[in-house]
Amino acid sequence: MSSHGENSYYIPHGSYWPIFMSVSLTTLLVGFSMLLNEVPIGKIMMFVGLAMTLFFMFQWFRTVVLESEHGTYNEQVDLSFRWGMFWFIFSEVMFFAAFFGALYYARILSVPWIGGAGSELTTNTQLWAGFESMWPTNGPAELGGDYKIMGAWGLPAINTALLLTSGVTLTIAHHGLLENHRKPLIWGLVATILLGVLFMACQVLEYYEAYAHLNLKLSTGVYGSTFFMLTGFHGMHVTIGAIMLTVILFRVLRGHFTPEQHFGFEAVAWYWHFVDVVWLGLFIFVYWL
Repeated sequence: MSSHGENSYYIPHGSYWPIFMSVSLTTLLVGFSMLLNEVPIGKIMMFVGLAMTLFFMFQWFRTVVLESEHGTYNEQVDLSFRWGMFWFIFSEVMFFAAFFGALYYARILSVPWIGGAGSELTTNTQLWAGFESMWPTNGPAELGGDYKIMGAWGLPAINTALLLTSGVTLTIAHHGLLENHRKPLIWGLVATILLGVLFMACQVLEYYEAYAHLNLKLSTGVYGSTFFMLTGFHGMHVTIGAIMLTVILFRVLRGHFTPEQHFGFEAVAWYWHFVDVVWLGLFIFVYWL
């Protein structure tokens, strides 16, 4: 069946990229898990998985871009892409919801229980008698020793301003595309990418400050683990988003996208705005409260 024409139903050809990406991501996550458990081969396995993931992601995106520019897709495919991106972002929402849920459970339920909250519970006497319920905590066993928390009104506040501003510049770029004005489109994308890079630079500086001066580490009990897992995975998403925006910028410079056909741009914009919203949740529940 022909894949062209408004009334034809596009049947995608066989592709090996999904299985390659599955193997790559599995290698990456298994290696990361082994690294956390101090298995010697874990670090090597994680970086091999990361390299594989980036390579196959590039090749897969390249295939989709070429097919799109050759006019392979029709409206039915465009709708399928939109639903696919919707479910992908929904899965990301559930991903972060799990970590926010862990933070909620530790802070609101687990720590008070161990501290003796609830007269019907004897958790504190059975496990850690005399443990004082307070947040943040590095655990009843005081894992990692004394530490200081990361304040909200330093680098985190700057990063919040950077990401919120990047949402504005990306919206400016989007309006430039809709109005077929390439100059605001290009410079809006450039500004968004630079703001994302600045965000990551500030986060690297923040991590250095945490490890070098605050003794706040991934191993610093439940507070340290939830802090670095939430902010670390968010930073990874910002990095991926900046890479995708860079790809979109190069496509724009090559004349891709029109006011009528530009879902590739929209998909990355959806992703970036999602990352912005997640950061607001992080700033409120991890840094501020």
